[in-house]
Amino acid sequence: MPSDLSPVIAACARWLLSAFPPADGPLNDALAEAQARHAATIAAALRYPTALDAELLHLLGPGGSGRLDGLACPGARPLTGAAHAWRTHVDETVVSWAACLLADPDLAALAAACLAATHHGADGVGDARRLTVPSPRDHHAAPLLRHPDLLGPVAALHRESLLGLLIPGAAVTAPGRG
Repeated sequence: MPSDLSPVIAACARWLLSAFPPADGPLNDALAEAQARHAATIAAALRYPTALDAELLHLLGPGGSGRLDGLACPGARPLTGAAHAWRTHVDETVVSWAACLLADPDLAALAAACLAATHHGADGVGDARRLTVPSPRDHHAAPLLRHPDLLGPVAALHRESLLGLLIPGAAVTAPGRG
C-alpha cells in the first residue's frame, strides 16, 4: 500500500482495535491488529482509489473519529489532548467499510478482487486470507472485531456506499442491509 494512505490506515485500525479489543495475550493482539490493518488497508484503497483522491485526502483531512466514538461509547465525553490526536486521522467511511469486511468474508473477497481497479493495485495489500477465509485462530484472537452484531452499528454507517461501489445496483436492491 502506498505510504500516502498509511496515517489513515493506522488510525482506522487503531480505532477498530480500541473499540473492539482483542482477546488477552500478545499473539491475540498481533493477530487482531493484522486483521484490522488488512481491513483498513483494503477499505482505504477502495475509498481513495486514485492518486488524486489520496492527495485530496491530505488536503482536506479524513474527518476524525467523533461520530464513531459516539457509536462505540454513547454518552462519553469527547476525547481531547495530545494522547488522542491520532483520532483526527480516522476516516469514518474507511472504518465503516473495514467493519463490513471484518463481518462478512464474502464481501471481503469481493472487495479484495476489486482492488485491481484502483491505482494501488491488488498487489499493494497482500494476501487477504485473514479477511476472506478467517481461521478459528483469527476468530479467537478477535472475537469482538469479527462479531457481525457488534460491528453492525459502525458497518451500517456506510455499508450502502460500499455495496454500491462493489456491486452496482445492490445498494438499492438490498433492503434490510442498511
